[in-house]
Amino acid sequence: MDTTYKKLPSKPVDVKKRITHWLIAIVSIVLIVWSCTGTDFGGIKASAAQIAGAIFSGIFHPDWSYVYNGTGEDLISQLWQTICIAFLGTFISAIISLPFAFWAANTRHKKWYASRSGKIVLAIIRSFPEIVLALMFIKAVGPGSAAGVLALGFHSVGMLAKLFSEAIENLEDGPNEAVTSVGGSKFNIIMFSTMPNLMPALISNTLYRFDVSIRSASILGLVGAGGIGYPLIIALQYRQWNRVGIILLGIIVMVVVIDWISGWIRKKLV
Repeated sequence: MDTTYKKLPSKPVDVKKRITHWLIAIVSIVLIVWSCTGTDFGGIKASAAQIAGAIFSGIFHPDWSYVYNGTGEDLISQLWQTICIAFLGTFISAIISLPFAFWAANTRHKKWYASRSGKIVLAIIRSFPEIVLALMFIKAVGPGSAAGVLALGFHSVGMLAKLFSEAIENLEDGPNEAVTSVGGSKFNIIMFSTMPNLMPALISNTLYRFDVSIRSASILGLVGAGGIGYPLIIALQYRQWNRVGIILLGIIVMVVVIDWISGWIRKKLV
């Protein structure tokens, strides 16, 4: 019995593919080096260690009297306002995003340029930073939480509609065909087939966006758009490190708790 094994022929080398990989690697390295040379780094200031030490000292010795004092300007009130800004902004954007999502989904149009135009509009909306939108809405409606809600709502439309459109594109055609076979209209298809199958993805993506909006709402207050960011920037300017410490601790607790709750809800939907 012949126990020798024949040597399998070696796989031919794809020279074109190898050259492409090397070109991508070289271009990436060149871009990284170019980015580093274009960064103006003046070195670490001598006071950096002192400021960092003061901040950490404030975190370990926080101003507990600021947690709640009944004035409406305390930590709990400002954190609650931050959560409300994020929730309203996300809720408004989730509703507005639905028609944009159907516009951008390429499986809902016979002409390719219809969905492409929707994707371009969503890309334009996402290109506006939240801070810039907050400054624009502050000029329009004045400083406060209303400007933060509008800024988050407008910015979130671009991202949520993109996620919703991808979920629509991944839906199977079987349920839609079943509704069509019994004489259902396009409205019936959307109401009795598309939306029920799409709802878990809509809720999951909206919760994810709400998680991101919580962090964004904490920053928008730095420019006067309401929330915990405003007292934080005031405490930093006046070097009230104990208050900075309690505010940072409050933000950390808020983010961790909401992240855990939204993650738990998303797992239940899968």
